[in-house]
Amino acid sequence: MQRRATWATRWLLVSDRWWKDAVFYQVYVRSFADSNGDGVGDLPGIRSKLPYLQELGVDAIWLTPFYPSPGADHGYDVSDYVDVDPLFGTLADFDDLIKAAHEIGIRVIVDIVPNHTSAQHAWFTGDRSRYVTVPAGDGLPNNWPSNWGGPAWTLDEERGHWFLHLFAPEQPDLDWNQRQVRDDFDAILRFWLDRGVDGFRIDVAHGLVKKASLEDEPEPFPEARFSSDWRTAIDQPEVHEIYRDWHRLAAEYDGDRVLVGEVVFADQARVAPYLRPDELHLAFNFSLVFQPWDAERIRASIDESLAQLPIVTWVFENHDVTRIVTRFEGERQARAAALLLLALPGPVFVYQGQELGLEEVDLPDEVRQDPIFKRTNGERLGRDGCRVPIPWTRRLQPNAWLPQPPSWSDKSVEAQTGRDGSFLELYRRALELRPQGGFAWRESPPGTLAFDRDGLTCVVHFTDERLPLENVVLASDDENTAVWMRR
Repeated sequence: MQRRATWATRWLLVSDRWWKDAVFYQVYVRSFADSNGDGVGDLPGIRSKLPYLQELGVDAIWLTPFYPSPGADHGYDVSDYVDVDPLFGTLADFDDLIKAAHEIGIRVIVDIVPNHTSAQHAWFTGDRSRYVTVPAGDGLPNNWPSNWGGPAWTLDEERGHWFLHLFAPEQPDLDWNQRQVRDDFDAILRFWLDRGVDGFRIDVAHGLVKKASLEDEPEPFPEARFSSDWRTAIDQPEVHEIYRDWHRLAAEYDGDRVLVGEVVFADQARVAPYLRPDELHLAFNFSLVFQPWDAERIRASIDESLAQLPIVTWVFENHDVTRIVTRFEGERQARAAALLLLALPGPVFVYQGQELGLEEVDLPDEVRQDPIFKRTNGERLGRDGCRVPIPWTRRLQPNAWLPQPPSWSDKSVEAQTGRDGSFLELYRRALELRPQGGFAWRESPPGTLAFDRDGLTCVVHFTDERLPLENVVLASDDENTAVWMRR
C-alpha cells in the first residue's frame, strides 16, 4: 500500500516531474519474455528482464493489458480490471514486478482500457446499465461505422436492444454519462495505485464520451488517417471532466503518478486541450509516426508539435503501427531516426524491439490473429507483424505465439550485446548520452536537419550526400547518417 501525498509533498514535486524528459519503454506483455515456455510472454518474464532494461537505460516501462480477457483483441477486451489473467501470472507476480522495478529505479505504468470492456465482463453479462444501448427498432440506430469494418452496432435480439462498439462486437462501449461507470473506474485506478503503479496509459482517451443525440455522421465518410479526425460523435466536452477527476485522484498519491493519453488526432491543436494543467500529464504525439523519411516533412511535424502542445511526447513505433525499419525502408534510416528521436526535447516512448532494429514481419495469413485482419477478410493486414515476440537468444522460440523469422537470430539480444555498431549498442549509448535542456534549430543544407540541445548538436542526413563533421560524440552508422556533435 502506497503512502498518500500531503499537499506540501505534492507542491515540492511540481518543480521536478520525473516524466518530463523520461524514456518510457513499451512492453507488449505477450511478446516480451516467456518465463514458462508456453510461447507467450508473462509478468515473471518481464521481471527476469529488468536488468536488461536497467542496462538499456530507460526510466519507466509501460505494460500493455495483462488483465483477465477472452483475447478477442489480445487483452484490450478486459473482463476483469482488478486481476491478472492466469496466462500472464498472478497478482503476487505483479506485486513482485513492481517491487523489483522500483528497487532498481524503473517506474511502471499500466494500460487502462476505459472506452469498452469485454462482452464477457460481468457488467455486460449482467444488466448492461453501464453501456451505450438503444432499444431495437427498424434498422440500425445510426450510420456510425466500426473502426474495424462494418457498423458500430450489434443487435441483441434476446435483450431487445442494439449495443455500441467502435471496435469489435466483443468490445461493447461503456456509457460514461453514467455516474456508476465513473465511480467504478475511480475504484479501479485506486486499486492499482495502491499496489504501487506509477501511472496509466489511457486507451482511446479521446473517445470515452459519445454525443448524446446519437445523430448520424455526415456521409460519405472521409478518407482520413484516423477516423477520429472526422467523427463528430467523440471528443465531447464532458470527457475533460473525467480527466480532471482522474488528475485529482492521481495527485492524492505520492511519487508523482502520471496519466498518459492515447489521444488520436492528426491535428495537434485538438490534442492540446487534453494537456491542460489539471487534466492529462502527457498525450502521445503520433505526428512522426506517419511522416515519410523527408527532412522538410519531419521538421514541419516537429515545429507544429512544439508550437501546439505544452509538452510533446515523441514516438516512432508502438504495437499498432509498422516498424520503422520497414516503414523507412532500411536500417540506415532507422538508426538515424533513433538519434533524432532521442535528441528531441520531452518524454520519449520506445517500443520493445525498436532498440534491436526489428523489422515488420510478413506473416502467412494462416497464423495472423489480429481481429482487424479477420473482420476485413484480409483487406487490412492488421498489427500482428509488429507484435512478433522479440528474440532474446540466437536460438529462437520454436513455439512463439507468432513465429519469429530465422533472420532474427542475428538480431537477438544475445547476438547484439557488446557488438560494435549494433542497434542495441547504439541505443544504449544514446540513452546514456541523451541531451537535456533547451532546443534550437541550426541552419543546415537541404536534405538535412540540425538542432542544438544543451552542449550537443544533432545532425540528420535524409539524402545520400554527406558533410564532413567534427567533434562527433555518437554516430548512427559508419556513414554518419545521423550524429551527435559537441557544439
